[in-house]
Amino acid sequence: MPKDSTINVQTFLNENPFSFYQWIVFSLCFFVVLLDGFDTAAIGYIAPSLLKEWTLTRPALGPVLSAALFGLAAGALLAGPLADLVGRKLVLIGAVLLFSLACLGSSFAGNLNILTTARFITGVGLGAAMPNAITLISEYCPDRRRAVLTNAMFCGFPLGAAFGGFLAAWMIPQWGWRSVLMLGGTAPLVLVVLMGFFLPESVRYLVAKKLPLEKIRAVLTRISATAAQAQNFIITERAPKTAAKSGFGVILSRNYLVGSVMMWLTYFMGLVIFYALINWMPLLMKDAGLDPKTATLVSALFPLGGVGAILFGWLMDRTNANYVIALGYVLTAVAIYAIGQAVGNVGLLMLLVLVAGTLMNTAQSSMPALAAGFYPTQGRATGVAWMLGIGRFGGIAGSVLVAELTARQLGTSQIFAIIAVPGLIAALALLIKQAVHPETSREHNVAVTEAHRHEAEAQLGGH
Repeated sequence: MPKDSTINVQTFLNENPFSFYQWIVFSLCFFVVLLDGFDTAAIGYIAPSLLKEWTLTRPALGPVLSAALFGLAAGALLAGPLADLVGRKLVLIGAVLLFSLACLGSSFAGNLNILTTARFITGVGLGAAMPNAITLISEYCPDRRRAVLTNAMFCGFPLGAAFGGFLAAWMIPQWGWRSVLMLGGTAPLVLVVLMGFFLPESVRYLVAKKLPLEKIRAVLTRISATAAQAQNFIITERAPKTAAKSGFGVILSRNYLVGSVMMWLTYFMGLVIFYALINWMPLLMKDAGLDPKTATLVSALFPLGGVGAILFGWLMDRTNANYVIALGYVLTAVAIYAIGQAVGNVGLLMLLVLVAGTLMNTAQSSMPALAAGFYPTQGRATGVAWMLGIGRFGGIAGSVLVAELTARQLGTSQIFAIIAVPGLIAALALLIKQAVHPETSREHNVAVTEAHRHEAEAQLGGH
């Protein structure tokens, strides 16, 4: 390679095979999201135990169920702009450390007020971790595989939530509800150490901030030795240009405003559904006649279905992502409505909960990849984080919604019918985004075509 050579970072990632080093980045980010899902869902699984041990009424659970969601919103809204300013790695490690210590501390809570405060702090860390993990892995992916890899990583969230349900059903009868929070606090501490040693900074961020060539070269040579002689590194953006200087300015600029608002609305509605069910389904199933253990196990099937996001990622890399995800939300609405009609049949109920969870979590898990591909580097962390952060208020709304519906003594079938409606609203928002930003699909197809061309040339020795 000539000594005056210049490397375009994205072209470099497109032309070289996905390396072992990139798989390390993927794995670390996956486990961040897995533990995020575990800790986020934990409170819903221990809720029945809290009611019994502290002799609480159901309305009293409202603050502790929603505390983490307020923290999640705050963490995401603050962490995105901070990561665009100081880097993805530092914010991500700090966020994981924060939610680890706070979750561990919450296991020692002696009353509801202390637990509520600890859950809020846990939420701040969780909210800051998620968008930075998504942004970091998306910036190490080739164009042709970005959506499928980002979605595969995001599958860690529903898997962690489901894993928490199965563990809670086993751990709580033996060691009590505090053991679930202890596990949720100690496991991330190990991950913090591993990230400190092995997690790199985003290479696109390093180039965008014009950091020393040696740092950039050291990262890229771990992917391919062909970067060792490069004297200059550049990044190009598929996303429309904007004069904005900050990440926040990018997402609210004229080129991105409508798309931003529609993705916020979509993610908000998705989390109305997710948290309405993840926090309340164990209790709703118990009310419908299932014993507590069976109710917990059936509820755990709902987040387990998120592994379907890999299929959606594959489709998003090959066709219009807005249409793919919108269809997922429509089918989600149909499946959730069906759950309410099948409460008397446990076998059918288990199947429908798994199907609804697969559809719901697949659509929701695909949204961060959509956002990461929509924004340029200078606003990507902010764009992803604000979608997640504003969406978290949907989680709060979902928890409050079910509390209000149960207070009004609506039947189980009526509650599930109402919870299905946000799925239709989410689909409509994505169709509006597509109508206002039709160029997104065209530019995506051009980029993927070029990426596949580079891959073919590489396989033939043409570069």
